[in-house]
Amino acid sequence: MAIQNVAPTKSNLLAVKEQLAVSTNGYELLEEKREILVRELMHLVEKVKLLERDIDKLIGEAYPAFKRMLMQEGSDQIERISHAVHYEFGIQEKKVVIGGMSFSSMDVVMPEKELFYSFLGTYANTDETINKFFELLSLLTQMASIRTIVWRLAGEVKKTQRRVNALDKMIIPQAKETKSYIESVLEERERENVFVLKALKKKNSRNK
Repeated sequence: MAIQNVAPTKSNLLAVKEQLAVSTNGYELLEEKREILVRELMHLVEKVKLLERDIDKLIGEAYPAFKRMLMQEGSDQIERISHAVHYEFGIQEKKVVIGGMSFSSMDVVMPEKELFYSFLGTYANTDETINKFFELLSLLTQMASIRTIVWRLAGEVKKTQRRVNALDKMIIPQAKETKSYIESVLEERERENVFVLKALKKKNSRNK
């Protein structure tokens, strides 16, 4: 590790010591922040896994129900029902604070389920199918919201990790070596000064 290109003076030694103290403190804070972000990220990843499990299960129920509905109702009837069903979804931005940091995501407001068609000419499987897909849509919106935060949180973890590595592998070791170098030079100068003073005193005592 190369030392900093500074003159070995007392003032520079004080500056390097201050830089080392600030860098060490910054490293500890960033490492703590990184650990918090990683814990939160793993917690969200677990949520994503649970949602994926629920989504896969619901897909396994919804599409077979739709096939049964298609066989019972016929494509023309299903098309008429689909034109009758109309929902308004509210999408709004939301802020999520994790580890003292604010992340932007979206929040989808699901409407209340309604009956847009008559019971006449439909089967029980029709209601089941529509309910399954309504629930599936709700889970997918939750997944989209969480994944948005996960992506941004993962990016922040990478950024923090790079800063931690830079401090740990470069800045702090370089400051320590520079500090040791300046201290050794100053100590050597001090020894030389002491030697010179002793030599002068000895010379003066001889002259007397």
